[in-house]
Amino acid sequence: MQIDLRLKQKEHDYKVYINELERIELKGKVAIVTNPKVAGLHLKRLLDVLKCDDYFIVTVPDGEEYKNLTMVESILEQLFTSRLDRSSTLIAFGGGVISDMVGFVASIYQRGIKFINIPTTLLSQVDASVGGKTGVNNKFGKNLIGSFYQPEAVYCESKFLQTLAKREFSAGVAESIKMAVTFDKEMFEWLENADLNDEKNLANLIYKAVGIKANVVMDDEKEKSVRAVLNYGHTFAHVIENQTNYKTYLHGEAVAIGVNMANALALHLGLMSKEEVERVKRLLLKFDLPTSYKINDEELFYDAFFLDKKSENSKIKFILADGIGNAVIKDNISKSDVLKVLREFK
Repeated sequence: MQIDLRLKQKEHDYKVYINELERIELKGKVAIVTNPKVAGLHLKRLLDVLKCDDYFIVTVPDGEEYKNLTMVESILEQLFTSRLDRSSTLIAFGGGVISDMVGFVASIYQRGIKFINIPTTLLSQVDASVGGKTGVNNKFGKNLIGSFYQPEAVYCESKFLQTLAKREFSAGVAESIKMAVTFDKEMFEWLENADLNDEKNLANLIYKAVGIKANVVMDDEKEKSVRAVLNYGHTFAHVIENQTNYKTYLHGEAVAIGVNMANALALHLGLMSKEEVERVKRLLLKFDLPTSYKINDEELFYDAFFLDKKSENSKIKFILADGIGNAVIKDNISKSDVLKVLREFK
């Protein structure tokens, strides 16, 4: 299965290949950036299909807490030491952390070189690897340093997911649920009944989710309008991740909590019914995702929203479901309304 991303700048067009990792032929030097766990499980499979003049491996520690400028500088130093040039290619081989960092490094190394995403987690396959969002975290928040920089190609292999821990798999499902709630009611209903242990269903999920994201990115590559909807649940999730130092929750788990919080706000504003909120919550729980978080200080939590990239002109942008299958962007919700919902999570 293949999905074409045809962007307004034609030189940025590329394909997403699903279960078609058979041969990658590249010219010049190739740097494969991965972590020890992924390398131990899957590197041989990649090297078996990779044909290039020369390659070397860059390993980085596994975990969101390492997605920072210090690690970016470490990767850059290894690329310079190995004398990569503008004809070289980076391969991001891992989860969302690897995809985000490698894309960012590719965008700034010698003012931009090619990179390919080969995601090995469900979250990175359905979300992080597609669309060209790259970046790292800092003490102020999530992905606040980064760039829009499209890959040359993306290869999603469902077989890589067979070695995922259950939490990692569920975290990826959370991003898929996010897309279904905001864009595709039929996909949501399909997920309510789907057995994702079935390989055909899993490949179908990847295809459905990537298809939604591809359509959104083609319409709005730089997130000026509709692409912001993909951040449903993330405004809350990014605060949670920052407050817990990126160590308590996987990104998809924080998104699941954020989705539930966003739905509580949507219920308060009359955008969702109680039944719809419960339906989404049941689907999250079906995949053992967390839906609650204890807020110690609602004022502090509220103030953290203003560090989010989506906030503009001192206004917080909230992405909310408008029923199941639709979404709206709101930047005029009163502080008192938001605080009332946050208090429900104290």
